Amino acid sequence: MNPDLANATLRQSVADKSAAAAALLERIAREHSPATLANSLGAEDMVLTDLIIKHAPGIEIFSLDTGRLPAETYELMAEVDRHYGLKLKLFYPRHEAVEAFTRENGINGFYDSIEARKACCHARKVEPLRRALEGKAAWITGMRAEQSATRAELPLQLFDADNGLEKFNPLADWSEKEVWAYIRLHEVPYNKLHDRFYPSIGCAPCTRPVAIGEDIRAGRWWWEDPDSKECGLHVLRKA
Repeated sequence: MNPDLANATLRQSVADKSAAAAALLERIAREHSPATLANSLGAEDMVLTDLIIKHAPGIEIFSLDTGRLPAETYELMAEVDRHYGLKLKLFYPRHEAVEAFTRENGINGFYDSIEARKACCHARKVEPLRRALEGKAAWITGMRAEQSATRAELPLQLFDADNGLEKFNPLADWSEKEVWAYIRLHEVPYNKLHDRFYPSIGCAPCTRPVAIGEDIRAGRWWWEDPDSKECGLHVLRKA
């Protein structure tokens, strides 16, 4: 996306929201240490990576390598290292869990049912995330309220009972235009799939480009109902 950077209202909004996000990140680092950012290498998480490095470098940054990410995502990992001098802490699925899934469901069995897809997500993403969050007091995500129906009521902060820590969404009230204005204004590295109409990027076989007018997450698990399209990382559970 190429936002209108000459738009004074947009630039002011980005400046105000950036300052608020930076202040929140500084507070998280101060009051909820150790804290970590789960960086999916999408546009929002790259904004947060830039803000953390500049304002709260004590916050850890990690990524989940599911083993089926697009080549462009791996290229961005290398670019993050070159641009920031940051080697992302990577977490991988347990090989026995992936082997068990593929033996039972086949290599692309996640297309066959929601249950199979969620089982694949659990092996490749949910279980590694739990290991990544062990011992942490807080985790930070790049989720935004306008991204999908499942995130419409997204709060800035909540207690994640399932993982036993505080969860923060510093970009909850940001628009897509504001995210991209920040990226352009601060020359933040980003996944080149975004230039090919991939607004939301996950594993390669579960992500496709979207058409004009489609929802920004329409390219994720496009064969499923929009109301069920979460991988399990951000499902709210009550204590």
